[in-house]
Amino acid sequence: MAIRAYDENYLAGAQRILGDAVDFAAVTLGVEPNVFGKAFSVSDVSKQFAAGNPRYVAGMNGCELARRVLTETGVPFADREDVMFLDKSPEYWAGWALAFYQWYSGHSFTDILKAVPLEDMIRMYPACHEMDILQFAERMEKQMKAAFPQTKLRLRRETCGLSQARLAADAGVPLRQIQLFEQRQRDINKTSAETLLHLSRALYCRMEDLIER
Repeated sequence: MAIRAYDENYLAGAQRILGDAVDFAAVTLGVEPNVFGKAFSVSDVSKQFAAGNPRYVAGMNGCELARRVLTETGVPFADREDVMFLDKSPEYWAGWALAFYQWYSGHSFTDILKAVPLEDMIRMYPACHEMDILQFAERMEKQMKAAFPQTKLRLRRETCGLSQARLAADAGVPLRQIQLFEQRQRDINKTSAETLLHLSRALYCRMEDLIER
């Protein structure tokens, strides 16, 4: 069973909030979707949202979330009165689906929006908005794997500036095992919790950050 960052009881509300945020930013405030998507991905707001901070996934509306993102990242905008339409736009659907996929997959918003920019996600609306959300998630997984062919272990190791040999020494895990994980010849999801713990500590991340979806 996958480990989620926050309880499923918050998910529907989180989806509405991010859907309204994208709609408000793009439709009402006139911010280009990719500008808002990039701002959101680099903001502390996205990190708090992904972690399930109740203040962000339940404690504010989408308009407030959009303003917080734009203000934090310095994107200029002419503010407008809060507007959340009953008839949901493709922009709303993109934010709604994005929130689900991030919760479901555990990928960071930064990585998701790098692989599938917000404008591309909006363009998926005609083909995807009526399909089961899990089918949408499967489509997103394919695009994520195409964008990031490296394993999460390799990406994290390279981000930390470590060679395979250095990681092996720091984590106390055999070098060959690390090589097999990164070549996808051994499934890191099936390794022992102890091995994952040692690797995560050496890479300053959570165990689940190394698990492949």
